[in-house]
Amino acid sequence: MSSWTRWHGPAMARLWGFCWLIVGFWRAALACPTSCKCSASRIWCGDPSPGIVAFPRLESTSADPENITEIYIANQKRLEIINEDDLEAYVGLKNLTIVDSGLKSVAHKAFLKNINLQHINFTRNKLTILSRKHFRHLDLSELILVGNPFMCSCDIMWIKTLQETKPSPETQDLYCLDENSKNISLANLQIPHCGLPSANLAAPNLTVEEGKSITLSCTVAGDPVPNLYWDVGNLVSKHMNETSHTQGSLRITNISSDDSGKQISCVAENLVGEDQDSVNLTVHFAPTITFLESPTSDHHWCIPFTVKGNPKPALQWFYNGAILNESKYICTKIHVTNHTEYHGCLQLDNPTHMNNGDYKLVAKNEYGKDEKQISAHFMGWPGIDDGANPNYPDVIYEDYGTAANDIGDTTNKSNGTLPTGVVDTGREHLSVYAVVVIASVVGFCLLVMLFLLKLARHSKFGMKAP
Repeated sequence: MSSWTRWHGPAMARLWGFCWLIVGFWRAALACPTSCKCSASRIWCGDPSPGIVAFPRLESTSADPENITEIYIANQKRLEIINEDDLEAYVGLKNLTIVDSGLKSVAHKAFLKNINLQHINFTRNKLTILSRKHFRHLDLSELILVGNPFMCSCDIMWIKTLQETKPSPETQDLYCLDENSKNISLANLQIPHCGLPSANLAAPNLTVEEGKSITLSCTVAGDPVPNLYWDVGNLVSKHMNETSHTQGSLRITNISSDDSGKQISCVAENLVGEDQDSVNLTVHFAPTITFLESPTSDHHWCIPFTVKGNPKPALQWFYNGAILNESKYICTKIHVTNHTEYHGCLQLDNPTHMNNGDYKLVAKNEYGKDEKQISAHFMGWPGIDDGANPNYPDVIYEDYGTAANDIGDTTNKSNGTLPTGVVDTGREHLSVYAVVVIASVVGFCLLVMLFLLKLARHSKFGMKAP
């Protein structure tokens, strides 16, 4: 029995895991190109004979290229180019190394789908030119280009700028060949009419009301003359742009409240690098209560709500039609704030049947207001089944003049108390009737006793002797 347990416990799980690992390596090996070795996450091509002519691809459907995180290629003199579609299947690729090989050119969109790339090493290849457009969408922590015969031109000045603004962990000693085939240190390279561009956006601070339209203007400058484009991110509102040489405009119509807080950028880009000027869009709009639900019980009872609005709206609660005066026992709490959206609850500490009723939330700012109402039931009345639906008498309130809560506050500072409870008029009348009956009985008994005492007195003193 112990043997069965041993082989059907953790040991068996490890055995199955080892078997699946072997199968995984075998399936990956079936798809591996000649002169390369492959695993579930790595491709290594270091055998110069016969070598590879094209970039390695996993040819079998049994291997998943999305799981490849590292590709290492060395001593492949016949590998000269990386085409646009060579790496598109390796979406999980993080490290790419091609060293001591014959790489001469890289297509502009070769890394378009490799957004996870962090390290690129092209040491000692045959690259004479390399554009920054290959890498501008990547967040690289390392780009090694030592030992390539770059031609001295404006096309590689971006490498010098990159070295100056974002140095690698180890400084690279880079050179280029001038027109006389003389090596010149890239750090000392000077190319006339070859510098970083600039962008200037006309609206540094932008606030607009929902539904309105705006136009932004941008001017760019630089030599070589830069291209101008707008980066609007995931802007929801309708927009269109017009560009003419170094001038550009962006028209945004029927602005949505969902775009409040989003960044809009004007970008100038040339061979050397890019510059951008940005503005944050602020949209003012009336409040909307997007969520209001019946109370839930946790540490305290909570009536959850979500309110959107900008500027931030003031909140006021009503209980059965009257202003709810907040206190330490019942107050508004804001738990999460997301720019123009506020998530919170009306918190009640140990509510009873006296707190059952209708709760209405009113949110208001200078652009308008919204209100929603829910019915809350915390517990049944004493002596009445919780599932029953008695006709509750009216609730009596006292208005203490409590001001509306700003949504930024978590508790009303007023010294208000809980709303006045429900007055049980039926039970009150019953108590009055009982007192009257008891008093009547006691009075009647007293009269009877006085009458009997009087009769007894007359009978004793009026009796004659025999």
